[in-house]
Amino acid sequence: MNVMTPIVRDPNADKFDTRRLLAHAAEQAEDRRYEDFMIIDVDSHHYETGSYREIFQYIEDPVMRDQFVHTKGQTMMLRSTGGFQEMAGRITRYEYRNAEEAPPGARHKDITLTLKWMDSMGIDVACVFPTPMLGLGLNPIVEVEVQYARAYNRWLTEHILAHEPRIVSMLYLPMNDPVAALKMVEDFSGRQGVVGFLITTVRYKPLYNNVYMKLYAALEERGLPLAFHAATNWGDQSMNITNRFIASHALGFTWFNIVHMTNWVVNGIPERFPGLKSIWIESGLAWIPFLMQRLDNEYMMRSSEAPSLKRKPSDYMRGMYYTSQPMEMIGNRTMLEETFNMINAETQLVYASDYPHWDMDLPSTIYDLPFLSLQAKKNILGENARKLFKLDTILSPEKQARLKARAA
Repeated sequence: MNVMTPIVRDPNADKFDTRRLLAHAAEQAEDRRYEDFMIIDVDSHHYETGSYREIFQYIEDPVMRDQFVHTKGQTMMLRSTGGFQEMAGRITRYEYRNAEEAPPGARHKDITLTLKWMDSMGIDVACVFPTPMLGLGLNPIVEVEVQYARAYNRWLTEHILAHEPRIVSMLYLPMNDPVAALKMVEDFSGRQGVVGFLITTVRYKPLYNNVYMKLYAALEERGLPLAFHAATNWGDQSMNITNRFIASHALGFTWFNIVHMTNWVVNGIPERFPGLKSIWIESGLAWIPFLMQRLDNEYMMRSSEAPSLKRKPSDYMRGMYYTSQPMEMIGNRTMLEETFNMINAETQLVYASDYPHWDMDLPSTIYDLPFLSLQAKKNILGENARKLFKLDTILSPEKQARLKARAA
């Protein structure tokens, strides 16, 4: 009987080093001289699962706090993924990062890890979002969304944003409770690093309902943008008939933003709140020309059903902001260029990496486009977002050092 020799694993095999994995990104940043201008990443992610123990302590209701601690947060994890694990692709899964990447010290591990990938990619300021929380709006227990969202926002502002000016965020709004969402804006506006607020669009509440008008007025009054972050829900009735993750991902991340954008426009929210800037995140760009044309066509024949509109739907959409990731049609530059023209990309498009997800985009995705002027590239990669978020110019220490060395 043959006895198989046991496999001895190399104890260093699972070592993870962000700078090593992003070495080519760092070479790109240096070759393209990104240090000459500011780059802002409007959509990047961290996995709040790694800080659950800290976040749970901020849950104000003692009974619910004990439930979260006891179940390790499973009470709120209701998104259906069909049993498949995360499609992390070429990036090592977040939870397996070696402790050596962020050893215990004065700085929070999320700050250490975030700055590592930012510096490797040439990014100066990153707007970070949670990840599992993108499905929190589906929770049927309204208090769970409210309590956890408030706990997370307190943790993020106090542990991360207050200690690192290069990391900012648009805070999660618990839209299943309009009063609680308004209170979130009132309580957290003005805190360091809070540059706006965010709605996750995987939800089934009509965001044009009058119960939200005080919320939108508060945001407009404060000059804070409102972001709509897409995701997918394999449990959705229409998504449920897809049998591959690729199908659910391709459709879901566009579909939920399409639905809420359509309702946002035809119900005249941009007319009611002309000073409220909106950002549509992580649904790509290909859907925008389609929806512009589709809504314009319907509006010209049935304008009586959208009496509050004074312009065509596409005119309102051209005044909104869009993140670049994931940028489709990379193999068809003609279509991509026309999409940029239709959305006024030079002033309305903002760069996003979506790091560390499997379909992330480096700054070179924008910088290498031949049909963009150098100024347009700088606008999309940073200047548009800097103006939108009212940020001072910030360059990473590495960029500052290279500029100083070049000038010497």
